[in-house]
Amino acid sequence: METTGTQYLPSDYLPILIQFAAAIGFVIFALVVTHLLGPKRKSEVKDNPWESGVESVGDARTPISYKYFLTAILFVLFDIEIIFMYPWAVNFREFGLEGFLPMMLFLGVILTGFFYEIKKGILK
Repeated sequence: METTGTQYLPSDYLPILIQFAAAIGFVIFALVVTHLLGPKRKSEVKDNPWESGVESVGDARTPISYKYFLTAILFVLFDIEIIFMYPWAVNFREFGLEGFLPMMLFLGVILTGFFYEIKKGILK
């Protein structure tokens, strides 16, 4: 017995297209209205760059430790791994043993990398 897949018609995508058009329209409308109605006072003080109310002093190209960037990359990496684990956790019962073993392999690779990071002292 052969089952046929569901056929999607272009009209099925109409609500998504309407929502997308409404979102884009709102963004454009908000940008135009704020540009037209907002104050336009320019001065030398307002046009100077500043960060959190502190005047900029020195060169912006000061060296920054690579550990800062490494920590940020590791955070993003582990964050993405959690994203891969969420659908698996939601469908855990449906996958059974066939879904459990590959996830244990995946977690083993993740933990191996994590223990390597701890051994190297990257997170200190």
